[in-house]
Order: sequence, then C-alpha cells, then structure tokens
Amino acid sequence: MKIGIPRSLYYYYFKDLWINFFDFLDIDIIVSPKTTREILDLGINNSVDEMCLSMKNYIGHVFYLKDKCDYILIPRIDNYGLDNQTCTNFLSSYDIINNLIDTKILNYNINLRNNETELSGLFKISSLLGIDKGKMKKAYIYAKEKEKSIRESKIKENIEKLNSNKKKILLVGHPYNLYDELIGKQVIKMLTDLDIEIIYSDLFDTNDEFKYYSKELYWKYSKDNIGSIVKCKDKIDGIIFISSFPCGLDSLVNELVIRKLDKPYINLIIDDVESSGGIETRIESFVDIINS
Repeated sequence: MKIGIPRSLYYYYFKDLWINFFDFLDIDIIVSPKTTREILDLGINNSVDEMCLSMKNYIGHVFYLKDKCDYILIPRIDNYGLDNQTCTNFLSSYDIINNLIDTKILNYNINLRNNETELSGLFKISSLLGIDKGKMKKAYIYAKEKEKSIRESKIKENIEKLNSNKKKILLVGHPYNLYDELIGKQVIKMLTDLDIEIIYSDLFDTNDEFKYYSKELYWKYSKDNIGSIVKCKDKIDGIIFISSFPCGLDSLVNELVIRKLDKPYINLIIDDVESSGGIETRIESFVDIINS
C-alpha cells in the first residue's frame, strides 16, 4: 500500500505528523515533488479561474499523484472551535478533488464544533486500512511527540534570529505560500542574497496577540500570522506580506493590519510565477529603504 501526500496546503501544517504516523505503521508514503511549472500548470488547467493560486497549485500536486499511489490523503478541516475557522479551501478541497479526479481518497474531518477531532479522524483512517486501534493510538502518540519536538526546535531557531546583527524582515504568510518552490521560495532566495535575516510568521507560539490589531477575527491561521507581528515588531526592521491572488482572507486581514503598522512593509500578491523581475525590483528597493 502506498499513500500519496500532495506537497501543498495541508502538507506544510501536518507533514511531520503524517510522515511519522505512517512510518510508525510501516505504511509507504509518496510526497509529490517540489512545485514545478508543469505541476502548477496541471492545477491551472483543471481549475476554475476564480480559485486562488494556492488552490490551483494543490490541485496540480493531486493530479501528479493520482496514478502513483493507492490513496491520496485529503482531510476536510472546517474549524478548531467557534472562533477558529479555517479557509474555505481547507473545508472544500476534499469535495473539489472528489469531483475532479477518479481516485481513492483517505479523508477525515476536523470540526471541533461537532466534536470531530484529529484523533477521531485518524481512527477512522486506521479502521479503513484495517489497522489495530491499539497500534494506531501508539502511532499517533509517537507522531505527535515528534511533531511537537520538531516544531519547538524550529520556533527556537526562529526566535534566536531576532537577536541577529543583520537587518531583519518578518515574512508574513501562510506556510503553503512561504515555502512553496514557485510562490515564496523566490522571495526567500532574494532576501538571503541581500544578506537579510528572515523571520517566519508561522514559527511563533501565539495566543491572543492578534487582538492588538482586531478583536473580531475568527480565522485561525490569519490570527496566528498577525499575532507573530505583535510578538516581534520591536525587533524587526520591516515586514513583507506574501499572499496568492485572489485570497479573500489575506486581502482583508493584511489590509486591516497594514493600516495600523508603524514599520516599513510591502504587500506581495503573487499570481504570475513565470516572471520574478517585478518582485525582485520591489524587494531590492524595499531593502534599500531599510538599509538607508
């Protein structure tokens, strides 16, 4: 048996959990490769125009995997409670893929308002795969410990960089954009080449810091992103927002925050990934301003 995991959207939140979970159970996995132009085109050609670039990218990764595994893992994540809603892509991707592609899908729901948890979802998957519940629980405990350890290490490294003598820029964006080869990695490379210390918005433990900018937000990952600004705003020299066109959440939340910022910033909305010239010019100018 081989389970496919698309290297997009959910992957950047749950990869350490999933990889260690299935490894403990001796189940082979195949992760789609880093995004290429061919993979993105697969997604674009099988999407509607109104979808954001990130969702098109995800669909491309699923199409890449469809003939290479027995199942593709696609959860349906609605919310982590009443005031912690996720983007509609996290809720609808299972149904979109199920109607687009004739392939077997491993699916589980996370909807804490209906008492559907991550653990109960993985129990459902284990039952489908014929895995003993006791072994599944051990696998889950093992994977959660690994996931926690890896994340704590990354957060520690991220926070330590705030003491760097270099100019420091906070990248604010969703991990599936920041770390994607065609979307965010080009920005990371440009900043690295300009000798900038990069701080990442997803590598902080945040609670209610988002209320500094808005008390009414109820999108979990948006709250985490802007909470990171509050955590480090006194130690950074500038902020770069990265989002994919036309993300509804980012277009609202980023604008809300930008109006209250007292730091230099640029807002990068990425759609065309074939040419990076315009982005490179903006980043170079931004760094010049910070260095002046």
